[in-house]
Amino acid sequence: MTSFDSSPTLQVWRGMLALAVVFVLLMTTGWTAIRHHRGPEQAREAALAAWRDDRTGSRELPDPASPPAELAAFFRSLTPRQRDRLAADHPLVVGNLDGAPVTLRYRANRLALRAALDAERARVADQRLSPDGHREAVRRTHRFAALMREDRQILAFDPSGKGRVAEVFGDLDRARHVSVVVPGVDTHLLTFQRTARKYAAPVGMAESLYAAERAAAPGTRTAVIAWADYTAPAGVGMDAAIGRLAESGAARLVSLTTALPGDSRVALFCHSYGSVVCGVAARRLPARVADVAVAGSPGMRAETAAGLGTGAHVWAMRDADDWIAEVPYLDVGGLGHGADPVAPEFGARLLSAAGAVGHAGYFEPGTESLRNFAEIGVGSYRSVRCAGAQGTCNSGISGTSAL
Repeated sequence: MTSFDSSPTLQVWRGMLALAVVFVLLMTTGWTAIRHHRGPEQAREAALAAWRDDRTGSRELPDPASPPAELAAFFRSLTPRQRDRLAADHPLVVGNLDGAPVTLRYRANRLALRAALDAERARVADQRLSPDGHREAVRRTHRFAALMREDRQILAFDPSGKGRVAEVFGDLDRARHVSVVVPGVDTHLLTFQRTARKYAAPVGMAESLYAAERAAAPGTRTAVIAWADYTAPAGVGMDAAIGRLAESGAARLVSLTTALPGDSRVALFCHSYGSVVCGVAARRLPARVADVAVAGSPGMRAETAAGLGTGAHVWAMRDADDWIAEVPYLDVGGLGHGADPVAPEFGARLLSAAGAVGHAGYFEPGTESLRNFAEIGVGSYRSVRCAGAQGTCNSGISGTSAL
């Protein structure tokens, strides 16, 4: 005889209840609001057209959408003068090419930032701008000027729309361990860095992780990338409840990790909707990605860690007061992101998040969540602290010491 708790009728009602919760959220939290961004004229299409019309000697330039290995081979075939000429003439293209030399991308993006800053200053002076448009233009000039500081290493930059950007901390060419911070909703140029709530923004997250990794393994060459180089959902809206943006973000993340220089070991640290991006990317990630760690995840679009189809170690954490726990973990007709990564049956290695406060506190200095991320980032698995009393999250991992 089937018990009521496991009967098909009850399972249907549970599914309907979960859907009802989702639609209540849609109606009461602004999920259904359509948000349009009307920024300056986009320069990327013009830059791509100029790239397509150019040549190096008699050679056509490669399609920017080519695999990173092909782009890397193209740049290796050039002389230093030819590479520098392409960066100077096409900074908005070269600065975003996975496969181009890292230092060349830094130089190209500095030039692209200068052009974007000049264009934005012209917008600030435009009397036709609305008050809101003027305020946004002023904010963008401040952001571009800050990104142009001499000590900053900008790996990707696109000012069109709300903008995309990625920044490197450390020496990416020489690093033995590379960590990539993949942030969640409301990530764009203007939220890339914050003064208030510093460690809830990609730059603060990456800076904090880089410092913690250097403290965890002072003799290990590390680098951390603050990766806001995908189009993230705007707010907790419909885009955040489906996987459309995660699909395009995952393709960009796979390209990034495939193109990283050298043979460094790579770890992904994926927060909130960023964990959806990492989950979608997991099956296509290169073998050098050894770890995928998620915090405050709404799901990874898989029912189990094994279902992600990756050979990387899959780690998960969630603080006790993170509101994400109240989001229904379901996948019905593309709505929702699947099972809860911190549920024991999912099969992730569960990490302690002690000290983290709320949904955005996982990278705060002094927290066990940050300490665990740093130990994973440098490959020091024996030092991680597991959730719960059993402490088995790091069992069965070979090579459990920093390289």
